[in-house]
Amino acid sequence: MSGPTQGWDGAGRRTAEEMIAEARRALFVMFGFMAVVWALQVVNWLGDYRLDAEFGLIPQDVSRLSAILVAPFLHFGWDHIEANSGPLFVFGFLAAYRGVVRFLWLTLLVAVTSGLAVWVFQDTHTLGVGASGVIFGYFGYVVLRGLFDRRLIDTLIGLVMAASFAYLVTVAVPGTPGVSWLAHLGGLVGGMAGAYLLRDRSRPAPAAAGETPGAGPAVGGAPAVPALDPGRADLHKELRDLGLL
Repeated sequence: MSGPTQGWDGAGRRTAEEMIAEARRALFVMFGFMAVVWALQVVNWLGDYRLDAEFGLIPQDVSRLSAILVAPFLHFGWDHIEANSGPLFVFGFLAAYRGVVRFLWLTLLVAVTSGLAVWVFQDTHTLGVGASGVIFGYFGYVVLRGLFDRRLIDTLIGLVMAASFAYLVTVAVPGTPGVSWLAHLGGLVGGMAGAYLLRDRSRPAPAAAGETPGAGPAVGGAPAVPALDPGRADLHKELRDLGLL
């Protein structure tokens, strides 16, 4: 029994090391991301918030359409950026946890969906900046990612985030006063779509010729022993990683 036990332990250690490495990369990415956002705020403040005036999003103004990609990283003041920084870091870290490239594509997607919602539907006499739409995008992505990737731990994280921050959805409801609910709703929809579009498309390797799917090879003429279903195997692996098996 010692051989199989050592094998399981070794697999668990490798998985834990990979998880720590992914978390470390996500942490570095978000520190860099936040550094850029805060550096822009300092420059903006020193310039009497000229960046807001020049790169803020003005609905239905074609000349400001490109501001969709810039406005999410600008803020109206210190209170504004302080209110956004905590949620941006937390949800951004969770979104970046499964890969930097996926995170960058997600950021682009939610910036576009959030910005377009404002640009198309918001009152023309407004100027929009701020990362709240991106935050809602990360939130939607984190809540649904585990379902599309079929990862137990990500599904559990999504459930916890959904239960803990469900109140956020109330400021993405049409007509919510005092906030840009269109930016929130657009980001949320983009994040939920991103969970599907950026899902892990890897699949188990196909069975070798002559093998019956879901069954192990016959040994010495004995009947083949059914192998563990790939989806169930993944679930068992996730449960072992969590110390539940």
